[in-house]
Amino acid sequence: MNGVLEDLGGRWRLRFTRELAHPRELVWRAITETEHLRAWFPDAVTGDWVPGGALTFSSGEVGEFDGEVLAVEPPSLLEFRWGTDVLRLEVTEREGGCTLTLLDTFEEQGKAARDAAGWHECLDRLGAHLDGERAPWAPGERWGQVHPGYVAAFGPAASSIGPPSND
Repeated sequence: MNGVLEDLGGRWRLRFTRELAHPRELVWRAITETEHLRAWFPDAVTGDWVPGGALTFSSGEVGEFDGEVLAVEPPSLLEFRWGTDVLRLEVTEREGGCTLTLLDTFEEQGKAARDAAGWHECLDRLGAHLDGERAPWAPGERWGQVHPGYVAAFGPAASSIGPPSND
């Protein structure tokens, strides 16, 4: 359930694995269709999920930035550049549902705890959405609950860049 930080020798990767009691096709729609993305992904996404396709991400906190679709293999793999990060979502069938793995690869170790808490909240929101429920926390509330655990687990070098601004 918690994210793991992996040292790739000059780059860093957060790995989250969630066992979901939903068919892989439903989870695929939740990670690729706009109306579902709104329920859990941190930014609005514009663009088409086709290899090489341009993406635009926008949010109130950071404004607008670009991305690019790197790989798409429905209903099992979606990989894209999200600003300077590379996100990879893998959906694997298993008995009783599927396994979702989210990988976030990035350069700055200092943001690992901050981003891990963010993805933790996003994936909790995705789980609630798939279950047909509203997340029981206000935006950022879950982040605040789990962030101290990531700071403790990852250490000071992975916690030097603080929480996102709420300006």
